[in-house]
Amino acid sequence: MINNDILRRIRYTFDFSDSKMIELFRLAGCQVTRAQVSDWLKKEDDPAFQKCSDTLLAIFLNGLIVDRRGAKEGPQPAAEQRLTNNIILTKLKIALGLKAEDILEIMALTEVHVSKHELSAFFRKPQHKNYRDCKDQILRNFLQGIQLKYRDTAML
Repeated sequence: MINNDILRRIRYTFDFSDSKMIELFRLAGCQVTRAQVSDWLKKEDDPAFQKCSDTLLAIFLNGLIVDRRGAKEGPQPAAEQRLTNNIILTKLKIALGLKAEDILEIMALTEVHVSKHELSAFFRKPQHKNYRDCKDQILRNFLQGIQLKYRDTAML
């Protein structure tokens, strides 16, 4: 998936303002401007569109974790230089405090059924024999499920 699309979906789901988006980046140790955030959120066909790098999305997701779960004691984790769908799924799981059953429930909202064993394979280390790549469609459905579950509650 395109990082900008993930950023847009998370912003929409939780109804984050520009100020909140800037704050999430700041929580992970990165100063960004309102103009930068605005350019990342634009559609690809807009002339002002700027691509959101893997590192920037990782920083944003780390900021989301700090915002929702609190800062970890000691040094903060460094942002990944290269993101995979598995890492994005893991960061969202941590930020939202989800357990396997919660994720399966969220996936079911989009009428996608994944077994618990299949799900656990997404969270394994790549070297593990049962590791499985999280395909774009799974991540897209997960983001859609999060939107279905959290969008109404975010508006209250």
